Amino acid sequence: MVLMLLEQIVQLFLCIVLGWLLVRLHLLKPEDSRVLSKVCLYLVTPCVIINAFQLQRTPELLQGLALSLGAAIGIHALFFIATALLHRPLRLTPVEQASLIYTNSGNLIIPLVTAVLGPEWVIYCSMFQLVQQFPMWSHCRIILSGDRNVSLKKILLNVNIISVFVGVLLFLLNLPLPTVIAGTMKSIASTIGPLSMFVAGMLMGEQNLLAVLRICSIWKVAFLRLIALPLVVLCIFKYSGLAALVPDGQSILMISLLAASAPAAANVTQIAQVYGHEGDYAGAINVITTLLCIGTMPLMVLLYQM
Repeated sequence: MVLMLLEQIVQLFLCIVLGWLLVRLHLLKPEDSRVLSKVCLYLVTPCVIINAFQLQRTPELLQGLALSLGAAIGIHALFFIATALLHRPLRLTPVEQASLIYTNSGNLIIPLVTAVLGPEWVIYCSMFQLVQQFPMWSHCRIILSGDRNVSLKKILLNVNIISVFVGVLLFLLNLPLPTVIAGTMKSIASTIGPLSMFVAGMLMGEQNLLAVLRICSIWKVAFLRLIALPLVVLCIFKYSGLAALVPDGQSILMISLLAASAPAAANVTQIAQVYGHEGDYAGAINVITTLLCIGTMPLMVLLYQM
């Protein structure tokens, strides 16, 4: 499992390199990545989520979803509490706080789970995304913009939230999509890995990596995001006995662990850029944590399976 995961991460990393080369060779501009970002956000990710729920409803699957949802809620509660406790002693800025709490669980974890475990396991990734979306577009937006007016309407009308609701509804009603539509959505969903990584690589193309590496505070954030916080989650999952509660509980919790071990969320960079709050720094954190996760994520899985 660890070797398969490492292989898939390396493949996705090569997609990042190709995106970086397109920019460095002046074939594309970094801002061109916004087009691919919109394709991923408004088309590919919804197809992935809805397609993930196209499964036969069984008691075992419902139990697994309950475990996955509970794990996602617990992980986010842990991240919020840890960040609240650490933010004054470590002088964490709003961008650093958001980077610790919110992970790139969609763009990176969905293609990894699809490749390593199979598309039928992606449904458990959706639970983590569902839990993350609400605070992402409320709490994260507030601390980065300073605007405390939260629009519940905007949160609920987020395309990814709508996709989860549609997928859940079809799942609960046991309604399969027509074969042609399902096949089309499956084809579109299969592009999420390369497209997401191309975007990450193109964003890196405008970064001076040597200058980024000299920013000491980034290493503090990277250590907490990729090692310290995931290790706490790992210990809870491994020694709490939660995996024994449902069939395939160990694999379900491993998916949650992967989501908790992922790099800083790309959405943090996008929100920071929109509100003019250290967008470049948020992008630098995303770049460094994405590069380092090549080694840290397989390590977490290895420790979990030992």
